[in-house]
Amino acid sequence: MRKVIFLILMCIIMNIFAFIPFNAWGEEKSSTSPFKVTGEEKCPVCGMFVHKNPNWAAQIIFNDKTYAFFDGPRDMFKYYLDLKKYNPGKTTKDVNSLWVTDYYTTKLIDGKKALYVLGSDVLGPMGRELVPHKSEKAARYFEKDHGGKQVLRFQEIDLDLVQTLRQMKMGAD
Repeated sequence: MRKVIFLILMCIIMNIFAFIPFNAWGEEKSSTSPFKVTGEEKCPVCGMFVHKNPNWAAQIIFNDKTYAFFDGPRDMFKYYLDLKKYNPGKTTKDVNSLWVTDYYTTKLIDGKKALYVLGSDVLGPMGRELVPHKSEKAARYFEKDHGGKQVLRFQEIDLDLVQTLRQMKMGAD
């Protein structure tokens, strides 16, 4: 009889623990959800108010829950790839998550998983832009439809590429 009671209690305890969220155990979430842009945030790279162009907004959230908003992915990459210049106390290891706005859905998506179209005829708030997409299918469609030159993954983008965007010709030649 004791074994039966013990088994019943163990089942009850196991079911209780099954409903406790994983984060309740002190585990850090892999990424922090994006923050809502208000009218106060300025891009630390160009000084533009981010809320004026919500369809291009991007953000970086650090492990200490501080963050930076950007008027577009290009300025986010400039900042991220040159943290020493823009935020000397931080390194890329301090970054918890990056968010960019998907071109077609205008929803924030994971910036490290997004695909970026380079060299299209679509301009962002500051001119030439890396246009983010959630899926490869959307990125390829956009590339074809808007004369893009290349579809890139996050890790393929470096500071030299970002800095050459201003000189780049629009659309496919």
